Amino acid sequence: MTMILLAMALQTATLGATNYTVDAPMTVPAGKPDLADEFDGPRVDTRVWRYDTSRNAVGWANNEKQYYAADRRENARIEKGALVIEARRETLSKDRFADWGGQGYSSAKLVSREALGYGFYSVRAQLPCERGSWPAIWLLPERGKWPDMGEIDIMEMVGWDAGVVHGTLHSGDYNHMKGTQRGAQVRVPDACTAYHDYQLDWRPDSITIGIDGRAYMRVPNTQAGDKGAWPFDRPYHLILNLAVGGDWGGKMGIDDSAFPMRFSIDHVRYWKAK
Repeated sequence: MTMILLAMALQTATLGATNYTVDAPMTVPAGKPDLADEFDGPRVDTRVWRYDTSRNAVGWANNEKQYYAADRRENARIEKGALVIEARRETLSKDRFADWGGQGYSSAKLVSREALGYGFYSVRAQLPCERGSWPAIWLLPERGKWPDMGEIDIMEMVGWDAGVVHGTLHSGDYNHMKGTQRGAQVRVPDACTAYHDYQLDWRPDSITIGIDGRAYMRVPNTQAGDKGAWPFDRPYHLILNLAVGGDWGGKMGIDDSAFPMRFSIDHVRYWKAK
């Protein structure tokens, strides 16, 4: 297994955070997952996933530049046993895409139809490294106002800082708007050329994030009952997406010559907490 080098220095002026670093083992639960998609069918299973297109017309958060297509093979497909989310440099039209908001890029955002909760998550993925790419594996609840609703980022990486993977929590009291977000970062030199297991162990008393069976971030629930600090006590939906540009992903610009950009996911597995 590729050596993972912990990055201990505090990072500012990004959406990542590095103040809850740990180095500890993570153990995948025994037995069959309660939810699993091995992406071995002919197409994306829309019984498991839905496409989020809700902000195409008005634009996406963080000043991201993409249009998220719904069930469009160019942007989301099963290929050689993996889900491929592909971002493309292209101009669409309202004749074919009524909700197109004038974006110059297309991509896809998949959301689990089932809301999940406490348990162990493992998503095996290979990330894009092109400048302007912003892949993410994350969770949000069904409803609520951000950041009070809470956000769990299992994996984020921006192409201009390729190989540096972030795990982060956001809440009303702890979020990047205030510069108080809680998380850590880890260096994975071959994140763009090899698959890795991006993992979350979500418990009532802590949230631990790691890669390939090794935790690099843990946030304890030291303020139980305080929703501003810990809203992570209800089911959330799992999200897979590849954004283009934005406040963080586009900080160093977008390399238009690098498209298409591919975010490949070999499988998604979830074991519900017993």
